[in-house]
Amino acid sequence: MGDWVSTRMEELPTAANSNHSAGPGPNAKSAVRRAVALRREVERFEARWPEPAAGETQVPGFTWNQLERQLEDLTDTPMKAAMARDLVSATRKMARFKPSEMVLREILCLTWALLDEGFQPDLEPAPGEGPADMP
Repeated sequence: MGDWVSTRMEELPTAANSNHSAGPGPNAKSAVRRAVALRREVERFEARWPEPAAGETQVPGFTWNQLERQLEDLTDTPMKAAMARDLVSATRKMARFKPSEMVLREILCLTWALLDEGFQPDLEPAPGEGPADMP
């Protein structure tokens, strides 16, 4: 896998290289790895759940703001309401790369987590945790 990524990185035009150096930078390599992993995740999902037959009845549409608003209203704590905003934002950002049914599944999973009464996140991060820990 590493050789494949290196080969793909070498084939990228200079403009695609975020640091415009002679070789691909660590950020570009990381982005390619994440893109390849996402593509594999989508392929596995599509293999398990093929596209529905044409003409199947569609669910009514709604906006991301409506989803966020409803999830916030369903939560039982201000912390979970804030998490709902962040989770919807993250889901929205990645939705264009995924089939709609995969996005639906993610919405159902984040809803389940937010409505889990046993899940009560702390307002304060644990020692050693925080935004700086994010890659």
